[in-house]
Amino acid sequence: MKTKTKPLFLKYFFFSLFVSIPILLLFSFQSLRRKTTDPPPGNQPSGDLRIRPGYTSYEAYLQLQLNKTLNPKLRKIWTTRDWDRKINVFAQFFQDLKQKQLLKNESKALCIGARVGQEVEALRRVGVADSVGIDLVPYPPLVLKGDFHNQPFKNDTFDFEFSNVFDHALYPDKFVGEIERTLRPGGVCVLHVALSRRSDKYSANDLYSVRPLTEMFGRSEVVHVRTVDGFGLDTEVVFRKKKLIGRS
Repeated sequence: MKTKTKPLFLKYFFFSLFVSIPILLLFSFQSLRRKTTDPPPGNQPSGDLRIRPGYTSYEAYLQLQLNKTLNPKLRKIWTTRDWDRKINVFAQFFQDLKQKQLLKNESKALCIGARVGQEVEALRRVGVADSVGIDLVPYPPLVLKGDFHNQPFKNDTFDFEFSNVFDHALYPDKFVGEIERTLRPGGVCVLHVALSRRSDKYSANDLYSVRPLTEMFGRSEVVHVRTVDGFGLDTEVVFRKKKLIGRS
């Protein structure tokens, strides 16, 4: 009796093992797939700022951004037909900021995600000579090579930083953190963002209000928020980095 029961037990054991292993492998594969396509750790979608899913790695994200930046048709448009038009629009924005005492001729200025540097040229034309931009692809002499998630500058370098590419940040907290790191105490950051419409296919996040910005800029205070018309971006948010309070 015992000899018959044992083979029967083993038969059912091996059958169960044969069935369960493929199921376990399937769940493991699905779990790995979710891990590689979900937003990066620390940037989970929350409230009014949502990271777009689908990036399998930081390299994949960079490649998508480079697909736009290196597009020969777009670069030709940026440096010909769009060149003067964009410089004139940027110059109007910067002149207005100068009138509000948020930008001065002696300011050391940085433009983040500047592509071919129209905003840098605009700053120089309105009198801010010490101006430079950064982008994944350099465009000398106006734009240096640099990743806005890890700016190639020392702490407290700039008096003024401008960007209209916040929507391209895969790690918005790092984007903001690098601005506050490289901005001098009392320095001004100006962001142009889209709130009323969704950005293009190259965007890495969607912003639905200015609240996430005010929360991330923990070392700065809001100067103003206003409506603008800036190449598809509808809102200007200005921050001033808080000055250090010395100990008595």
